[in-house]
Amino acid sequence: MTHSEIEVTAELVRDLLRDQHPDLADRPVKLGARGWDNQLWRLGDDLAVRLPWATQSADALLRKEHAWLPGLAPHLPLRVPVPQRLGEPSDRFPRPWIVTTWVPGEPADRAPATRAAEAADALAAFLAALHRPAPDGAPTGRDRGGPLADHAEGFARMLASATELGLIPAPDGVRALWEDAVAASAWTGPALWLHGDLHPANVLTANGTFCGVVDFGDLFAGDPAFDLAAAWILLPDGAVDRFVAAYRPAPDAATLRRARGWAVWRALACLLIGEAGVHGRPGGKATWGPPARAALRRLLAPVPRPGEHGPADDATGARRPA
Repeated sequence: MTHSEIEVTAELVRDLLRDQHPDLADRPVKLGARGWDNQLWRLGDDLAVRLPWATQSADALLRKEHAWLPGLAPHLPLRVPVPQRLGEPSDRFPRPWIVTTWVPGEPADRAPATRAAEAADALAAFLAALHRPAPDGAPTGRDRGGPLADHAEGFARMLASATELGLIPAPDGVRALWEDAVAASAWTGPALWLHGDLHPANVLTANGTFCGVVDFGDLFAGDPAFDLAAAWILLPDGAVDRFVAAYRPAPDAATLRRARGWAVWRALACLLIGEAGVHGRPGGKATWGPPARAALRRLLAPVPRPGEHGPADDATGARRPA
């Protein structure tokens, strides 16, 4: 069932609550957002209902959040939507759904962080708290995380599409950055908890810095480089160095090279979705394009270091292509 096969309304949400969680059914209900996988309906002042609407995979993602996120949330320094109730499939709505806490703030694709130092510190603290060894039985990353080389064909297709559409002015630089990341040593540490989907629409801002993180459906255990890529995607210009210095334990050069690779992979995907409507909803998601362009600019801009010659090192210590 996809978004074209059922209309989710406030009346439907109230009916589902009356059937399965009647103590919540009298609260005001209003639409909060239509996301990639789910619709979000605000429930009173402090709760929200999330219902899958546009992808088949959303059912399993909601159940995963309900199973794992309550144990992680108390240790995280930014607010997250903590699952409170689970709704089971029924005749009214043949898919699972959840009730979570409401997280206030504006999505960063619409209200980017502007206070660089505060945002870098907030993102580093959040990821340092999340990135702890995951237990046996923790979910894996589907097609995320793992060796970058496994995504070489997909990356090449995205780069070719973006180049043909005139979205990438310097494809050789993007390709060189990716190849450097692929060549970096693999992660040999324990599988760490990862958010798995830290693009700007899933991170909330207030007063110029980050205040919350939502949509943990892609939560999985793996290489922290996948989440560290968010530094280039989310932070204002000039903030990556501070983020790297604040994140603990300090990432090594290979991890940061892989993070750059995942950052350029996500930036290309968001650029195609945002500005070309590729891989996504009809018409694309226009607010995803500008953050993706800014991320590519940051990734490709040389950052010289005093006393060094030739291709400049960037904030991660990876060599820039000549």
